[in-house]
Amino acid sequence: MQSPVFHLHQGHAPLLISIPHLGTELPDEVACTMTPIATSLRDTDWHLDKLYAFARDMGASILGANVSRYVIDLNRPPSGESLYPGQTTTGLCPTETFRGEPLYLQGQSPDEIEIARRRITYWQPYHDALQTELERLRATHGKVLLWEAHSIATILPRLFAGALPELNFGTNGGVTCAPEITSAALKAVRTSTAPFSHVLDGRFKGGYITRHYGQPTAGIHAIQLEMCQHLYMDEEPPFMYLPETAARVQPVLSNMLTKALAQLSATGA
Repeated sequence: MQSPVFHLHQGHAPLLISIPHLGTELPDEVACTMTPIATSLRDTDWHLDKLYAFARDMGASILGANVSRYVIDLNRPPSGESLYPGQTTTGLCPTETFRGEPLYLQGQSPDEIEIARRRITYWQPYHDALQTELERLRATHGKVLLWEAHSIATILPRLFAGALPELNFGTNGGVTCAPEITSAALKAVRTSTAPFSHVLDGRFKGGYITRHYGQPTAGIHAIQLEMCQHLYMDEEPPFMYLPETAARVQPVLSNMLTKALAQLSATGA
């Protein structure tokens, strides 16, 4: 299923992988108001569709954004409120990069009317597709695992101190997913022959999608994985995908999803 805003591969397993920051498109009416730094799209979750391509063979549905997070952040509340009060973060329609660089030319930042237009044009269609696919899978299986796939540069001093753990799991303190499902995914990391540093509900506890849709009592279990980009790509321009590097982490990702799905099947709503 294709749209200007997203692309959706519909699978048959009770697994939906959402990649809301995959998009690289800057519509002309937005691009003409932006600074040259914006066109680098540096804060994109690059290549996650390639990294998770194996999940199609598992029967996963995969939903990916086409439009850049610099246009509108699909993983922020429509109200624009911060999910991390007191911490530096970017908003619904960001005006600066993760490094604090301006995204818009002087006087060209989106006003409330423009933000509302982008909510209707870009934000809502992605969430409508996400909700519809979750409902389709839940109607078939009774329970669904929503896996929020994200990636980020390993070191971003403006957002966090030092280097991030390589794998950052978020369940909003255990609210969005049954603990036994989360534990199954974490066990796949701990028992891997390739060691990866990891943390649960550390700097990243899950964004809007994880927190809003993750409702275990209603049969939807949501986990966000924010992974360091050096695990599969070059973190500097032109942000090349590194297949040999990615091949080290992909079996671990596959095992995480396999173990989590097995536990989902064994878990009550």
